[in-house]
Amino acid sequence: MLSIQKKLSNPFLMMLSLPATAMGFALSVQISALSWILSTEFGLNIEEVGLVWAAGPIAGILGQVIIGVISDKVWFWNGRRRPFILIGGVLASLMLLALPNIGIISSSMGVDGILGIAILVALTLDLAINVSFNPTRSIIADVTPEGQNRTKGYTWMQTISGSFGVLAYLIGAVWNNYILIYVGVGLVFLFSIVPTFFIEEPRKLDDDSDESVSQAKFSLKETLLSIEPLWGFLIYASYGLVEQITKIGLNAQLISGLGLPESGILSYPIEIICLLLTLFFIAKTLIRSELNLTKEQKGATGFKKVLAAHSFTWIGIQSMFVYMFAYVSDVLPETGDIQMGRVVSISFLVLNLVSAIFPALVLEPVAEKIGRVKTHFISISIAAVGYAGILLFGTTPLIIYIFMGVVGIGWAATVSLPFAIMSQKVSKSKMGLYMGLFNLSVVLPQLVASLGIGKVINEADDKSIIFVIATATLAISALLWTFVKDDDHEDRLNLEAGEASERIIGAE
Repeated sequence: MLSIQKKLSNPFLMMLSLPATAMGFALSVQISALSWILSTEFGLNIEEVGLVWAAGPIAGILGQVIIGVISDKVWFWNGRRRPFILIGGVLASLMLLALPNIGIISSSMGVDGILGIAILVALTLDLAINVSFNPTRSIIADVTPEGQNRTKGYTWMQTISGSFGVLAYLIGAVWNNYILIYVGVGLVFLFSIVPTFFIEEPRKLDDDSDESVSQAKFSLKETLLSIEPLWGFLIYASYGLVEQITKIGLNAQLISGLGLPESGILSYPIEIICLLLTLFFIAKTLIRSELNLTKEQKGATGFKKVLAAHSFTWIGIQSMFVYMFAYVSDVLPETGDIQMGRVVSISFLVLNLVSAIFPALVLEPVAEKIGRVKTHFISISIAAVGYAGILLFGTTPLIIYIFMGVVGIGWAATVSLPFAIMSQKVSKSKMGLYMGLFNLSVVLPQLVASLGIGKVINEADDKSIIFVIATATLAISALLWTFVKDDDHEDRLNLEAGEASERIIGAE
């Protein structure tokens, strides 16, 4: 083991962050370039772009949970996370290389139509990212002890990853998305491969247990119960995918059969039903008291509350990532395709610049003082204000950039603090599984954004509805985070209070 790993020094935490940075950079390339390429070069409409993006969350549902379970149990190539980081990194590099060559791939395969190949490339890219993303995040929890060191691990992860995210959008803004893609191919490959050989993984995951890694059990019932707050999202995602594939038009049938209006909110009865189901399951989770529960039961309840709060964050964030190009085209109609792509790239550059600066330099020290959950609540609330600013005032590129910087504070927290909060509530022997389940609070809302919200945006004349949705969902998320307990912060406060009492008694 390297001495810097034994000391958990900042250089080691930076190196530990590089595999996650590789996957984050691949995701940044995808965010910056995928919608732009599909809409401008291949002529796909908004709903088709949303369908292509839906491939990613599907890969996340399958990839992160399955790989998480497997990586908890196996040990080969001197690691449990290392093999999947290596495999995913190589595959992600190849799919990035394929991204600008979708047309060539389609022609060489004799396929008439771009959409199917675009979905295949996007699905494989996202599967590769998800194969690696879970292990790159789980390995941080594996090699850092619970408490502030783990918070530092995840905030450093976002600082390094966010810095390279800035580089990604800077390349897209200054040069173009094609150069960005080819830079991404090399960087993702190197950052996925090289650091893994200098990080020593623990053979056992629980420090206080003699249980072997191979004995960690997986229960389908436990898995389904653990994601209860997400059942409404899961039902809608399943329906949306079936509808897209079969074109059954169940909404139209209900509108006709029930005599509902063909426009307005009531013209989306399935969406309304699933929203009510989601609110029901989330409310059921939030009202459950954690008093008189065992440590394991408290952890399970706390984990569900984190899922509930985090899920609404991602509806707003994914809507911004996927449909930002449509908003910019609507409010800045004089811009051409290249300029529109540049405005979007600069917007995401500003977002990631803030998210690179804040985690280790601001969020980590603030979280140490007031707690992770309270810090995250404040950050998400600020992001909601930023979205509202774009909605109300975002009619020029400069104003959009300013408010994207405000949103970046919430983005910085979203991709760092929830991992540390969640990891305190589950057993290390099942960290891969629960990291995968936690990812469902990302990918299921992403599917809702791609399938349901994409439909609404496509039919809306005013594309500013994107930021109406984003503002509302981030505000709801902030509210839901107030129901999550900060176990580590409360334990530390109780310990400090006890030590203070002992000093007073000793002085007397």
